[in-house]
Amino acid sequence: MEQKMELPVMIHTQDLTKYYGNKAAVSDLKLDIREGEIFGLLGPNGAGKTTTTLMLLGLTEPTKGKAWIDGKDCTRDPIAVKRIVGYLPDNVGFYGDMTGRENLKFTGRLNGLPESKLEEKCEELLRRVGLEDAADQKTVTYSRGMRQRLGVADVLMKDPKVIIMDEPTLGIDPEGMRELMQLIQELARNDGRTILISSHQLYQIQQICDRVGLFVEGKLIACGRIDELAEQIQQKGYYVLEVAGLPDDDGFRKLLQELGNVDSVEREGEHYLVRSRYDLKRELLRRTLDAGYTLTHLRQRGSDLDEIYRRYFEKEE
Repeated sequence: MEQKMELPVMIHTQDLTKYYGNKAAVSDLKLDIREGEIFGLLGPNGAGKTTTTLMLLGLTEPTKGKAWIDGKDCTRDPIAVKRIVGYLPDNVGFYGDMTGRENLKFTGRLNGLPESKLEEKCEELLRRVGLEDAADQKTVTYSRGMRQRLGVADVLMKDPKVIIMDEPTLGIDPEGMRELMQLIQELARNDGRTILISSHQLYQIQQICDRVGLFVEGKLIACGRIDELAEQIQQKGYYVLEVAGLPDDDGFRKLLQELGNVDSVEREGEHYLVRSRYDLKRELLRRTLDAGYTLTHLRQRGSDLDEIYRRYFEKEE
């Protein structure tokens, strides 16, 4: 069987560390992200994601360690890094009294694009991000989702190998979210661009990332594909059962609490979440049958990124 060749590493960090006073914002970060990969750097606010991004962009120097993008040293050669990296901040700024097309042309001129190619390039990018119908509206009238898509077009003006996005889905409505997620996937799958997404919105990001890194207090506590992380969690003995039954009374909750080896029983909407260190499915089925209850819902959680993150976070604490 023919082995699939691994693509070259595009982003590489080695013991990357940043202190502010006595506090380590980022601590000994070792990370490899390959060409064409969508990588999610996930964690709560204050975890060190933004500081990591600033070091990769050459906008702040590490206290120790190094980072390279496409073999270029982010600290020693930041100009070369900026030529191949596009950055999409969490709140993209445009000139509100200018149209989307005018803003793009302005960026094109800043990047040295000749006037003869400017119009064609703008049309191509506006079409690609789905804004051709809004191209001649002033950007002050754009929704947040439209601004984010215009931001992607703006970044693509310099045809970057790598795109770094900071909280790209924040404050976007579901339809805008779907369009942006689809666009991000196309940039990696069709163009072969490397995408690094920094976010605390786990659910949206897990749908498109090839791998994720979980960040807590400046440390990368886990890294891998979501299914790999879920498997590691279950191997460590973390189980979450999603349960519902009839009749849904105090006796049913008590039955769940008295299963044995149960860490907690919480109500979540129409279901109970039973957290334990053991797989309790068989025991639960037997007990409910003996007690005269009917199970209407039973699902083992674990592949859900929120649950994976919660468990790793607890382990780190």
